[in-house]
This record gives sequence, structure tokens and C-alpha cells, in this order.
Amino acid sequence: MAKGEIAHQLCRYLENRGIEHVFGLCGHTNIAVLAAMSESNLDFVNVRHEQISAHAADGYARVKGKASVVLSHLSPGLTNAATGVANAALDCIPMVVIAGDIPSYYYGKHPHQEVNLHADASQYEIYRPFVKRAWRVDTPELLPEIMEKAFTLAESGQPGPVLVNVPMDYFSAEIEDALWEKQSSNAKTLRAPSLDDDTAREIVAKLIDAKDPVIYAGGGVALSKAWDELKELVDHLSLPVAHSLMGKGCIADDHPLVLGMTGFWGTKFTNQQTLKADWILGLGTRFKEADCSSWYPEYTFHIGDGASKLVQIDIEPQEIGRNYPVEIGAVADLKAALKVLVRVAKEMLPEGIQRPALVKAIADFRVEFAASNTEMQQSDAFPMMPERILADLRAAMPENAYLTSDVGWNKNGVAQQFDILTPGTILIPGGFATMGFGPPAALGAKVAAPDRVVISLVGDGGFGQNPAVLATAAEMELGVIWVVMNNNAFGTIAGLQKAHYDLNYGTLFPKAASPLEQTPDYATIARAYGCEGIRVASAAEFKPALEVAIASGRPTVIDVAMINNPTPTSGHWNILDIYSPEGGVGHVSTD
Repeated sequence: MAKGEIAHQLCRYLENRGIEHVFGLCGHTNIAVLAAMSESNLDFVNVRHEQISAHAADGYARVKGKASVVLSHLSPGLTNAATGVANAALDCIPMVVIAGDIPSYYYGKHPHQEVNLHADASQYEIYRPFVKRAWRVDTPELLPEIMEKAFTLAESGQPGPVLVNVPMDYFSAEIEDALWEKQSSNAKTLRAPSLDDDTAREIVAKLIDAKDPVIYAGGGVALSKAWDELKELVDHLSLPVAHSLMGKGCIADDHPLVLGMTGFWGTKFTNQQTLKADWILGLGTRFKEADCSSWYPEYTFHIGDGASKLVQIDIEPQEIGRNYPVEIGAVADLKAALKVLVRVAKEMLPEGIQRPALVKAIADFRVEFAASNTEMQQSDAFPMMPERILADLRAAMPENAYLTSDVGWNKNGVAQQFDILTPGTILIPGGFATMGFGPPAALGAKVAAPDRVVISLVGDGGFGQNPAVLATAAEMELGVIWVVMNNNAFGTIAGLQKAHYDLNYGTLFPKAASPLEQTPDYATIARAYGCEGIRVASAAEFKPALEVAIASGRPTVIDVAMINNPTPTSGHWNILDIYSPEGGVGHVSTD
């Protein structure tokens, strides 16, 4: 029987699975794999911090629609990457993390960097709270089978990250090639469940008979890439679509039946539509707290108790009925389910439904909402109004460009006020709301889609988390554009603290004499890394600078001073009651 070194066999296995890129950082436990990778067709995306590798792999997987791969060192490498992997887990992003560990024969002896303060051979347990599964490879011969299981689990059902923890001596061990070849006969994708016709007819009948039906779309629509099927159902039955934060962009925001985002950062109009709905079709959503105004029944959703009734479809049974009672719950892949719903709807009602009054109401609201923002969008104030930054970005950015958000205005304001015109092109850190996600996620998106414009909209707090993304961008010539909305603060938290405690302690950065003297100067930092750097000196300079950056194809940081006004809110969030139980307090500007 032919044998080979595991590191080389592993690289061939990844190639055969169609993996093109591996994200990571070197360490003494994984350099055998890197040596083998240098002789393969795999490209190693070399970063300066493991959190960057995990966030970049996250963005890559969202664009590619399949599991990404992270190669990590032991202990500090694994813990550095943990935040990025947990972010992927809470947003259901498929990822396979391969981590080196101490030599198998040194477990418990506390060799260099071993984690064993409470248990021996337990490094892999660090990830247990958030990955779908964490494997500790106990014999070299088991690795081929575990790798196959890892990819299958990461990509099937509700997707998510998995961990494969490998003692470093196993990477240099030799096992039979046949153990890897055996895995080649396995199906590389599993058939996802769909709806049966009877269930589909029952659901469609409820929607047809409903007086005020609403589709509530979540991130599961994007995970299953069910954008076209959703639009076809919406168009045929004229169903209005509200969405969660993670459902942003599941259908183009300029579609005449899109209501917008619900919840704390949603609009009053959208929350009113979901509140009065008699039937709600929930698609791939957990009905999370901020999207549902902390589940207070008077703000966004009143489901059950004789009010709205819910049909919920999700690939994960645990999500169905988690926060609201369901009339019909169905476990299914959304792309497959929506295909059946569309077919059945056309069979039951070939002529479809028209709701001209609803379409007009939505159009009227958009005109009114746009008018309420016009003054800020056209303001020449400097530091800039956040609304002006978003408006100029939308005007300059190609419709099919990828946009990564972070936290603060660049997430909540974008979800509320920024039109995504090509479904699937917005990458948001939802469940973990991780500050620092956006800049490295943009790297991954650009690696996955090198011919598309990729823009990271991020606050100065978020960009400051890992500016070393610029090193990788410069080395790989990745023409990402980072727009730093620089309000000299952890802005959202600063506004929250000011409103409730009338102070800013630990939330603002040292104030300079002028915005152009503020440190750090991210444009100068960008140039030091070998990227382009622009510090905008007036509102009028921002859009032309962005247009030049897009045309150049060069990695570019645009540092733009911004007034720290809060994102408008119309829903509710329970934290306000905790801080100010007397009520009536929200966020305020710190400028």
C-alpha cells in the first residue's frame, strides 16, 4: 500500500474538494502543512493576526457560498481566531478550522504553549460553545474520515464552523493514501429537505386568504441563495417583505414591496406593518432581540394571543417557535421550499394578486422618509453628517459591489437607510455584532470575487481593531476600499452612555484641535503599509476621493471625519429600560 506524509495528503484532499484559498498565520505546529501547501495549487492568505484570518474566511465563505478554511497555530493562535470563528458561528457561516496542537506524546506534560490548566489534551474544547463540532484527532489514520465529516457538517443543515484539532506530529506522520482515496467516493453535498405539496398548499392558502400578510425574511434567505425564488413569490402574490438585520439585501431595496428593516433600528412604518399583519411568513429568521424590539408586543411583532399568526420555515428545527408560537412550522431548505411555494401559488391562483394600495403606501413612505433625510444627505457640514457619507457612497458605488459593515452607523444606519440593489452583496456581523469584522471580511470577499468592487464601511473604533489587514491587502494587491467613518469615539456606546449617565467615560478618544489633526491618522498608516491613504478635508472631497479609489483598483483607506449623531430609532430595546427605568431615554449625539 502506498503511503504519504499527512501534510501533503491533506493539501491534495483540500484541492480535490475545490478549495482554492486557506486563511491563516504560521506557527511551529502548522509549518509542515505550509511547506506542503507551497508545493500545491492552494493559495495561502497570510495575515498578521488570527482574528483577521477568521473574519476574512467568514467574508470569503459568504461570497463563495461554501466552507472556507482557516489554518491556525495552537493556544494563542486558536484563541486569537476564536472571536472571528464565533462571529461566523452566530451568523451560520460554514468554515473548517484546522488547528495544530502539541505533539500527541506530550499531552499533559505542559510543553511549549500547551493549554492544560484544568484538563489534559483539551485544547479543542475552547471552541465547543460555538462550533457545530470540535474534533480532537487521536490517531493519524482518523484524519481523512474526520476531514470529510467536518466539511459535510459545516455545509449541511444550518451551516457553521467546525474545528479539527491535530497534534503537530501527525502532520509529519505517514499513512496509507487509500484512507484518503476512500473519501473521494462520498457525496460532497447533501440533498436538503423541501416542502411537500400539501404543506405548501396550506401555507399558500393562508397567504391568499390573509388580509394583511407579511413576509419576514432573515439571513437564511442569503445562506440558501434563495433571492430569485423569494422575489418570484413576492411578485406573484404581491406580498410585502420586511427583513431582519441579517435579511438585509435578500431582495433589492428598491423593489416596490420591500418594507425595510424591523425592530429598534427599523422605521416606524415597517414596524407598524409587521405589528398589524394577520399572517406572517417567517423565512430563515430567529426573530432576534434587536429585530423584534426585545419582543415587546407593542412595538414590532404581536404574534399569538389572538393577534398575528406565524408560519415559520427554517432548515434548523430549533429555530422554529424559539421566540414566537407558530401555526405552521416547516423544516426545509429555503431555496427548495420557495420553489415549491412559487409553483403551488401559481397553480392555486394563476392570475396572482395585485395590491395597488399597499404598493402606493410603501412608495409614499419612501418619498416621505427620503425627504426627512435630504437636509443631512446634502449637508456641507464637516465633520460630515453620516447621512451624507451614506448618500455619496451609494451614488459612487457600483450596484453589484460588495459592502461589508461593522458596528454602529455603518451597520444600523446602512440597514435602515442604504439601498442594497443586488441581493447578497451586503456582509453584516449580526449575531455577535463584532467590532472589527468589516475590514478583514472585505479582504475575504475580494479574494473570493477579485473582479468585483469591495468596500468596507467601518467606524474608527472598528478599523482600529485590526489595521494590519492593510499588510495582507498590499502584499496580495487586493483593491479593497476602507471608508473609515471617523467620529473619534466608540460612537454608538458613547451616545448611549451620554443619554443615560450624562457623561462619556471610556467611550471617547482624545480630542484634537481639528478633525485633520486627529490621531491616529489612518491615511498615513495606510501609506506606511503600502496602500493608498486619503484624509478627507471637506464634505465635497469625499465622493470624488471614493470615485478615484474605485477607478484605481488599489487598496485604499479613506479617513473621513463624521459627526457622532445617533442612528434614528423607532422600536425599542430592553437595555433602555435597564439604564433608565423611568423611560423616555435613548441615544444622543456626543458632538
